[in-house]
Amino acid sequence: MLEGVRARIAAAALMLLAILFALPASSAPPPQRAAMLLDIEGAIGPATADYVTRGLADAEELRAPVVILRMDTPGGLDSSMREIIRAVLRSPVPVAAYVHPSGARAASAGAFILYASHIAAMTPGTNVGAATPVQIGAAPSSPDSGPKEGDGGGQAKGSPANASEAKAVNDAVAYIRSLAELRGRNADWAEAAVREAASLSATAALEQQVIDIVADDIEDLLAQIDGRTVTAGGIERRLETRAIAVDEVAPTWRTRFLSAITNPNVALILMMIGVYGLIFEFMSPGSVYPGVIGAVCLLLGLYALAALPVNYAGIALLILGVALLAAEAFTPSFGALGIGGLAALVFGSAILFDTDVPEFRIGWPVIAGVALSGLVMTVIVARVGVAARRRKVVSGREQMIGLTGTVLGWDGGRGHVFVRGERWRATGVGSLREGDTVRVRSIEDLTLDVEPASPPDRED
Repeated sequence: MLEGVRARIAAAALMLLAILFALPASSAPPPQRAAMLLDIEGAIGPATADYVTRGLADAEELRAPVVILRMDTPGGLDSSMREIIRAVLRSPVPVAAYVHPSGARAASAGAFILYASHIAAMTPGTNVGAATPVQIGAAPSSPDSGPKEGDGGGQAKGSPANASEAKAVNDAVAYIRSLAELRGRNADWAEAAVREAASLSATAALEQQVIDIVADDIEDLLAQIDGRTVTAGGIERRLETRAIAVDEVAPTWRTRFLSAITNPNVALILMMIGVYGLIFEFMSPGSVYPGVIGAVCLLLGLYALAALPVNYAGIALLILGVALLAAEAFTPSFGALGIGGLAALVFGSAILFDTDVPEFRIGWPVIAGVALSGLVMTVIVARVGVAARRRKVVSGREQMIGLTGTVLGWDGGRGHVFVRGERWRATGVGSLREGDTVRVRSIEDLTLDVEPASPPDRED
């Protein structure tokens, strides 16, 4: 009977274990995911594109419910804008572009990003538009004949001034219309923003179906988009964003470093430091520091140039200017090559970067600084050349001319003299005697031509 009781207890224990294993491992709710907040502030360049694309990749990995792009931008580089838009379009995480705070704008490239995002929102007191591409260096046109540069990278109403502008404008129109059709927004106004640099306030943009929401702040934005359905990564997703946490992602050191060196002014300065460092190293081999610093700065400058839109005519002029300055340093022409090099440097720096964004142009103070440094180098090299030309020769055959020595032996206009601690064969007048002081007039092969250093004073 005891064995039967034990069997029943064992069966009950096994049944209890089976029930426990069948229960969920934890009844606690899963941790709430946070919305990711990325800031697009200022001109859009390679650093911004790197920051946003990496942020969207992290959001996908963390399975964030939504990514908010908080924007206040005058525009930026076309290549960087398109890189951001490609990342937004392929992102499986819904992206909400939000022009914020009050007084901010989404001009030029910012308008394209706003149109590409799954949710487009603005805060009161902001504006969007002025998306006409502008080519730097184009001749100004009259209001009736063509577009001209306006606020935020836009242009005044008018037709393109030439075939190149027409090509750029038509390409931009097709691109922004495709984004508008993809997101179901006002495509006609999008075209006007490109062709006529049209701009809208937040309220007008909502009325014309350019944006989806006008929100006072991030919390209001999340409350308004809660429950909306968007297509992200080819899948329809319902947003659940009411009262969720917001994780603001600051730029990493990599982004800050990239932002610093891709500033055109910094890129030009790095290039010039690199070139001058190598020149000084070649002038004084073994100095090490100029060569190392120059090589590092040159590589950083070349990396920045690879990331920025470069005008190849500017690059060619810059290289020509550097080559002429280097030639001045190694073969002094008393300023002729240096002045030509300075002119090439100034013109090359002025047209080096081919962009319509003021923030990605080289400032004239920086160009003036580069020119001044080149001028100082040219003056120094010219002065050294002039001083070297006037200095007495201290080496080679020429340094023997004018030296004095003592006759060791003489017979019939030939003999040997002692000059500068050495015994030389010599020719000269026949009246010389041992012990006389002579001066070297010239040298032929290893024979000196000498003359008396002072009139001989002796009895015949």
